[in-house]
Amino acid sequence: MESWKKSRRFRFGLFLLCVHLQSVLTGDCPADGRTWVPFKDRCYHFVHGEEDQIKSYTFDRAKTLCRGFELLSIQSAEENDFVIDYSQKVWKEEVNAWLGMYYDTDVDNMRWFGEEPVGFTNWEDGSSDLAPIETCVALHSNTGKWENVSCQEEVENGVICEASQKSEEPKKKPSALLSALVILSVVLIMGVSAVVWFLHQKHNLGTTIFTAFEYHPPFRVLETDQSCLVEAEETDSVP
Repeated sequence: MESWKKSRRFRFGLFLLCVHLQSVLTGDCPADGRTWVPFKDRCYHFVHGEEDQIKSYTFDRAKTLCRGFELLSIQSAEENDFVIDYSQKVWKEEVNAWLGMYYDTDVDNMRWFGEEPVGFTNWEDGSSDLAPIETCVALHSNTGKWENVSCQEEVENGVICEASQKSEEPKKKPSALLSALVILSVVLIMGVSAVVWFLHQKHNLGTTIFTAFEYHPPFRVLETDQSCLVEAEETDSVP
């Protein structure tokens, strides 16, 4: 069971590393050491935490984890589908993730923290009718639906941060060289992992692999007394 968990963590770590290498090579997402996933003109960071620990985040804590970036805002059905599909790769359980939406009493309506207009919604049945002052929104990863929840009293188990991709230069498609570097990096990591696994197996099973190979000197050195006896015999035989 423990080896299965380690294997799962390794595969997930390798998956995140590949995504991180892709984002670094394209150069459009924030380079702050975290794994950002590009999609169209946005980048997304899925706060996954420890796989074996129960996650629980208040709304204020979720905003803090984004470190200067905003919580997830969704502008289209395509973006909503992308977030749900990728969530299943990061989280193996059902997750309710905070959205960066709140109820603005000045306009008497819901708004995004990034000040973008709310042009797309995906409310659960009846949820859009609830709009108290302290209302925020959670996204359900199993259905893709949104639900109104309390900003102060509720806790959720998922956090997704969002940032705009750099737009100083026209976006370029990744070159064949960059793709080859990504593939080479993955192959190299897999090769090193195979060597580590082999050494681990060797340590557990002993060195029986090498016991079949023994060193046999080509010539057996005569003992001192026997060597002197042979030399005496040769001397006596000389006429």
